[in-house]
Amino acid sequence: MTPGTTRKPSDSLDDDDYAAYTMGRAADMLGTTPAFLRALGEAGLITPLRSDGGHRRYSRHQLRLAGRVRELVDEGTAIEAACRIVLLEDQLAEARGLNEQLREQATGPLPTESP
Repeated sequence: MTPGTTRKPSDSLDDDDYAAYTMGRAADMLGTTPAFLRALGEAGLITPLRSDGGHRRYSRHQLRLAGRVRELVDEGTAIEAACRIVLLEDQLAEARGLNEQLREQATGPLPTESP
């Protein structure tokens, strides 16, 4: 969003980083406990935004990260290691996306493969 523009209510609907979910709702969606989400915050993986009343709010992006950690923990990975793995996966995906954008700016869109 550029400076001086006003955010419309519908802008938040597709915003992956909009903190729309309460801790209880996020825990329900992930099939976990609020303590699990707090542990992810303590491990530095996600930092929920706070409502005016001080309640934690999570975005869809944060919930995807938490869900991936949950998968790794369910497979036996320690939570600290799972958080590190997920953080690195997320950074790699972001770097690849940025790399693709820069490549397209420099050379135009890459051709798609046809079967």
